[in-house]
Amino acid sequence: MKKLAIIIVNYNTKDILRDCLKNLERLNLQDVQIVVVDNGSKDGSADMMGAEFKNVDLIRTENKGLAVGYNLGMTRATDADYYLFMGTDAFPKPGCIEGVIDFIEARSEVGIATAKLVLRSGALDMDAHRGFPIPWTALTHFAGLDRLFPKSHIFNKYFLGWHDMSKPHEIDLCISHFMMVKKEVFDKVEPWDEDFFVYGEDVDFCWRVKQGGFKIFYLPQFECLHYKGVSVGIRKETSDVTKADDATKSRMKSETTHAMRLFYQKHMYRKYPWIINKVVELGITAISSSRK
Repeated sequence: MKKLAIIIVNYNTKDILRDCLKNLERLNLQDVQIVVVDNGSKDGSADMMGAEFKNVDLIRTENKGLAVGYNLGMTRATDADYYLFMGTDAFPKPGCIEGVIDFIEARSEVGIATAKLVLRSGALDMDAHRGFPIPWTALTHFAGLDRLFPKSHIFNKYFLGWHDMSKPHEIDLCISHFMMVKKEVFDKVEPWDEDFFVYGEDVDFCWRVKQGGFKIFYLPQFECLHYKGVSVGIRKETSDVTKADDATKSRMKSETTHAMRLFYQKHMYRKYPWIINKVVELGITAISSSRK
């Protein structure tokens, strides 16, 4: 296997992080460097890693967001052939990581690949299988039309619902909770945009990777368990394990719409007439108000 750097950014998820690192140990990966960036956790995460995981390259820093953490982690892994950006709540199954690397290695046009992410309920995490949130795509999603017409090319561009989920295929974007990136991508595409604190950093990065001429693939033959949202604390499916406080939960709700606005202004604003831009802005404002 090529030299791999696994980069994990942690914020107050000590117990899940311990399980995550133990799972990586059980996988017995070869020629791998694990870098954990601890974003100023107050739950003893960094001390736990220092005591229990001597093989982990630990970076202690203040919390400047996920994108900053990813970029900082990459500075410790400059000789890697592949970078796996992974959440503390991600648990790849045996053979998953090696299989994803082998797939990318055999295809020069592929810059990013992700595995099938499965929630604890057994349901697919469809955020790993996304289309870009252009205005029509976002409208049909937030209006619920994708749920009414899940297989439609017109009404479910958000989750690309017409694809055969049992076979490998190209997608627009995946989340950074399990995102394998070929080193050549960073030779052509700038690293993570640090204007995104949390949420949207993966959408922005995948957009720029696609613009750089690379393909992004979803590989359902390889599986990764995903607890989803442990550090942010606003997901019902992980309410039993999250340690996020009320202040963190409140900020995370506002960051979702901040990321929407930032992505649209950066990549979409000049592509659409002013009336479409105005409608999008009003829509984001309405979503933001509903989440307060």
